[in-house]
Amino acid sequence: MSFSPDHLAPHVPKIRRAGHCYLAYSGGMDSHVLLQAVVKLLGADAVTAIHINHQLSKNADAWRQHCQARCDELGVVMQAEIVTIDNDGQGVEQAAREARYAVFEKLLSLSDLLLMAHHADDQVETVIYRLLRGSGPRGLAGMPQVRSLGPGELLRPLLSYTRAELEVYARAENLNWIEDESNQDLSFDRNFIRQKVVPVIAERWTDYCPRVAHSAALCGESDQLAEILAAQDLIAVYERAERIGWSIALDPMMTLDYLRQGNLLRHWAGQHGLPQPGHKVVETILHELLPAREDAEPLVIWAGVQLRRFHRRLYLLPVDLEAPDQLPATIEWCAGEVLSLPDNSQLSMTLEQGKGLKLSRGDTVEIRFRAGGERCKPLGRSRSNSLKKLFLEYGLEPWLRNRIPLIYIQDQLAAVGDLWVCDEFSVGESEAGFAIEWRFPQ
Repeated sequence: MSFSPDHLAPHVPKIRRAGHCYLAYSGGMDSHVLLQAVVKLLGADAVTAIHINHQLSKNADAWRQHCQARCDELGVVMQAEIVTIDNDGQGVEQAAREARYAVFEKLLSLSDLLLMAHHADDQVETVIYRLLRGSGPRGLAGMPQVRSLGPGELLRPLLSYTRAELEVYARAENLNWIEDESNQDLSFDRNFIRQKVVPVIAERWTDYCPRVAHSAALCGESDQLAEILAAQDLIAVYERAERIGWSIALDPMMTLDYLRQGNLLRHWAGQHGLPQPGHKVVETILHELLPAREDAEPLVIWAGVQLRRFHRRLYLLPVDLEAPDQLPATIEWCAGEVLSLPDNSQLSMTLEQGKGLKLSRGDTVEIRFRAGGERCKPLGRSRSNSLKKLFLEYGLEPWLRNRIPLIYIQDQLAAVGDLWVCDEFSVGESEAGFAIEWRFPQ
């Protein structure tokens, strides 16, 4: 199958509907083919080229100049971006990818579209690379033709064409492109796959591209089915939003078999935009966290995400839950104003009839934090109890007990967060009081 700009016709409505259409333009053969084809089909005003300078090659400035010259010839506006690669042990390839995708996500607005020139051979390399990394069906589904990217969308219109087919078109059109010398560096996994692995496969199976594409499509279908099942299971375990993160009921989850439990955990994290737990993490959750004894406080951490258990519920917590190292002894609170606390939570008051905190003109309101030994008599109780016991009764999660704001009026404990108001500071049914809300940004 030879390539022609007319073959992009099915994608023209999406391109035209976009608020703005960008094209990731490295100056290599595949991105130059895509840029020229879009211009031939829709005109130079239809697209803006985005060139990323990774600062990894001595030729980077020359490549930018080359790309600018090609865009000038086509009448296309080019935007050049410079990124700094932070290789924190994940490898230069992955760090460079993350840096350029961060630029793309920042660039795109709602309804914007980014075109990328990945082709069928790129898909083969991606599937093989992920296979060797031990990926499951989602990874082995390869690169989707369309997916969301930040507030916008990413489209790969060349995925069904091989590199050879695109090169035939490029040479017939006398296109001028650059060759990145790093593509020959076999220390990069993808280059090794491209230079050493794929040629051996191609010699035995000449139709390897459609074969791999078919397997990737089947993996994609399998992943979709797993997502559908997990969405149904998530409903069955009664998910709810918590002050921080989310929780699900442990008992109905335990009725699922191990495969569905693991599938649910991955889906649950993904639904909230959090890194999904890998195989080893899922095994730890299923075999250590879930069956832990009732009085235990098991914890599993991965990629900045925490999973905890409390009162027969499982908590998915996407933030660092430790209270700040140094909390101020007191914080003054002007009644009626929203107060931001050191852990980014907020306290607010609303005036309501028959409930809330009793405040008199001139009362000094202060926020303190748990130091130990505090006691309180909530409204309706016959006697006071320690905060430790009251927290258990009210079901406050252990990881919030040292950070819940204690509200003092005239140096007396008047309320504990928005859990309860102490008896002598509560209002009667005919009185107006200040209802308190303690919330975290989600």
